[in-house]
Amino acid sequence: MSDYTTVIFKGFNHPVSFNVASILAEFSIFGHEITIHWYGAIIAFGFALAVLFGGRKAYVWKMSIDKMIDVLIYGTVAGIIGARLYYVFSQWDYYGRNPGEIIKIWNGGLAIYGGLIGGVAAAVIVCKVRKMNFFNLLDLIAMSFLLAQGIGRWGNFTNQEAFGINTNMPWGMTSEKVQNYLLANQAELAARGMEVNPTGFVHPTFLYESIWCILGFIVLYIICQKARKFSGQLALCYGVWYGAERAVVEGLRTDSLYIANTNIRVSQLLSAVLALVCLVLLIALTVKYTKHPKPIDGIDFFLEEELKKQKAAAAVEAPASETPPADETAVEDNSDQGEV
Repeated sequence: MSDYTTVIFKGFNHPVSFNVASILAEFSIFGHEITIHWYGAIIAFGFALAVLFGGRKAYVWKMSIDKMIDVLIYGTVAGIIGARLYYVFSQWDYYGRNPGEIIKIWNGGLAIYGGLIGGVAAAVIVCKVRKMNFFNLLDLIAMSFLLAQGIGRWGNFTNQEAFGINTNMPWGMTSEKVQNYLLANQAELAARGMEVNPTGFVHPTFLYESIWCILGFIVLYIICQKARKFSGQLALCYGVWYGAERAVVEGLRTDSLYIANTNIRVSQLLSAVLALVCLVLLIALTVKYTKHPKPIDGIDFFLEEELKKQKAAAAVEAPASETPPADETAVEDNSDQGEV
């Protein structure tokens, strides 16, 4: 391993330091040098745990594994593309001049909201085509995504990115990479109203979000087991929980993406709107389904089984031995060809 960084936390009585590597492994295959970064490995680990949890929950809710694999494949690809494009377009001044950097996601630069937009868009299409309960799927994704986020944020720690402004709290941290970044961007940050001391300790905002997401996963799991009243409830809870945290923590970060030439942080505004809209919908729908309960897919009935029963019933009702006359068959064939 190489590329070590000494990370120092202020501590309560005296500083505590750690040597943190950004590279997990380096090796050569057929003359090609391969580098595995901790950033990618940690995100992959979080993703794997989320998939395992989601797969287990899908089994309990009797959701088709084949259909879930489709969601996983298309959602993952679309999520990664969406996360990268969201970040790239927000930093187009840089990437427009350095297009070769666009594909280098191992150096960081994945936006959570871009990933959500891409993944959900893919899920909508798959659910439409494969006849799945979209809102039930969103609930499953909400829990899984919080788990993945809680773990994946530690990839930011190994890269020494996604940190905040100066703080005197005991958990404040610093490192050579942090100091270099603040020094290089000190003037720009000052222009946005953030006076920073490059040698001072900073908020480990990645840690705040990691803890909040893990707690959110636990909260949503408890709601799922004890207080779920309708499909889509956990997705709305995710919007409130994560949106509220991100709206606050984003205000501490020094690497925020901004709207054009304003001081409005894209993720902070989006998070506040997300939390507010989801809260209003959550309250309204919770009141509605408390007064007028309805069966919940995955608990009171199982959509996949219902679809199988309907298909079987339709097959039984259809007169298997009846063969339409030749002239009727010809008419039917012509009508099929005329459909648009």
